[in-house]
Amino acid sequence: MTRTARRTRRTHRTLRAAGAGAAALLALSACSSAGSGSSDSSDSSSAERVSGTVTVFAAASLKESFTTLGERFEKEHPGTKVTFSFGGSDSLAASITGGAPADVFASASPKTMKIVTDAGDASGTPATFVRNELEIATLPGNPDKIASLKDLTGPGLKVVLCDKEVPCGAAAQKALDAAGLKLTPVSYEQDVKAALTKVRLKEADAAVVYRTDVRAAGDKVEGVEFPESADAVNDYPIAALKDAQNAAGAKAFIALVRSAEGRRVLTGAGFLKP
Repeated sequence: MTRTARRTRRTHRTLRAAGAGAAALLALSACSSAGSGSSDSSDSSSAERVSGTVTVFAAASLKESFTTLGERFEKEHPGTKVTFSFGGSDSLAASITGGAPADVFASASPKTMKIVTDAGDASGTPATFVRNELEIATLPGNPDKIASLKDLTGPGLKVVLCDKEVPCGAAAQKALDAAGLKLTPVSYEQDVKAALTKVRLKEADAAVVYRTDVRAAGDKVEGVEFPESADAVNDYPIAALKDAQNAAGAKAFIALVRSAEGRRVLTGAGFLKP
């Protein structure tokens, strides 16, 4: 083979190699672009747009905080509406297991949340988002000079408690047991707001309620702290519900409650961090 022929063959091989390399680069570039595009598409499809109504069942003691957070939620997600049903956690749990339509349940105790999880009505594992402590609510100025849990057992004093099946009532009983006290109230109320209302209307001299409710009542009642409350702190769990009609809305609302902003609102109302 002549020198000229060998040189020509080497030139052809070089050109073929260069062409193959260019083709490989083009294919790699195409794959990269396709991969990038599919990733963007995946991200946009996984980011669920929140719309419609979000129905939240929540313990009565959460009324003020959750109402504020509901308004924030609606501003962050234009076109949405958050509707609340506040009440005793046990009654709310019974409603949920009985088929009442709801997207989120926020309970004032793990025990009442367990009613829902045991029935298979929760989606995922409930998360504790705040804790709450008891106080004694008295009339403004504390005219009966109540200074301790023991003072509630004094003769002639009209005291109301939450029903024992309600988390605030169970917590009050736990505090009384810790103090070795027995107390017969003039009435048992279905939720903490009803117990506090008895004092506000002067139908009772005192009530054992959450300190968040004392704070929410402003100057309409006066709060008295007592050491036994440390033995009866309630954890508050929250969960999306299995048959939620607005699963995306439920997830987004729970995310707000558990966010830094949600915690700021809740601790500002007197709740304790989990």
